[in-house]
Amino acid sequence: MKRLALLTALLLLAAPTAAATTVHRPTEYVVSTTPGETLEGIAVTPDGTMYVTSVGSGAVYRGSTRTSHLTRFLAPGSDGRTSATGIHVDRWGRVLIAGASTSKLFLYDAHGRLLAVRRAADGSFLNDFTIAGDAVYVTDSAHNQIWRAPLTRDGLGELEPWITRDKIQPTPYYLNGIVTDGKVLLVGEQGQDVTYRVDLRTKQVRVVNVPNGILSGDGYLLEGHRLYAVYNAGGGKYVTRFALLNDDLTTATLIADSSPGAAGATPTTIACDRGRLLWVNSQLDVAPGTPPYTVSVVPGLR
Repeated sequence: MKRLALLTALLLLAAPTAAATTVHRPTEYVVSTTPGETLEGIAVTPDGTMYVTSVGSGAVYRGSTRTSHLTRFLAPGSDGRTSATGIHVDRWGRVLIAGASTSKLFLYDAHGRLLAVRRAADGSFLNDFTIAGDAVYVTDSAHNQIWRAPLTRDGLGELEPWITRDKIQPTPYYLNGIVTDGKVLLVGEQGQDVTYRVDLRTKQVRVVNVPNGILSGDGYLLEGHRLYAVYNAGGGKYVTRFALLNDDLTTATLIADSSPGAAGATPTTIACDRGRLLWVNSQLDVAPGTPPYTVSVVPGLR
């Protein structure tokens, strides 16, 4: 009996406990305490590296989802990047940033070294983008069209108009979030409160059918047939709206909304961190807002 008890004790000591193997991740992250930052975009890589942009200054912050504070990755205004919105990391580890009212798309390496700047038409507001195959597709919220630029291991090509406003019905007034499954684009339009489905091969545009409500938004996240959209529900209320898509992404059934963001938080964009949803508390409704500027877990959805 004593020998069995000793063996059991040794096995318990050798086995990792749940506490020892669980990685703690904060539920809120302080991105910046600098007045006027007004955050906007977010990207999270599979290893838990988080990037967050400032539409107010053009600064970009970086950190780990395991620690509660981010640090500055790119200084405000550097390389002419006085504003920044959408951000993604490509398959080669390079960081792409939409420059909002600068009308520019920026490409950096993982160390923050500028690799390329590509310019759209004057007056463009490059808001968000997605990567499909060997190209990046960018929403322009000023001209309400989609730009395209080649993206390969060798670098970033020039931006060219891919679908102009006159080719989209109903006529868009504020194109914003954009995601892809590699075959189609799903594009959020906040003026008409719709989501467009755009075939990458034919450029055919249609409105996603939503039989049980409204699906539009700012930041979008697509996981297979699960679509998440940061939605302005009105009256200062922002939620993440979750919908299930059919096989060809022509119909979306609304499943649930998250709990609303905090008063004045104005969540904008969304990313996934190993099963959790994170959104950016931009404070755009009360811009420039009040520090600290934060990212937090989307409440009440997962």
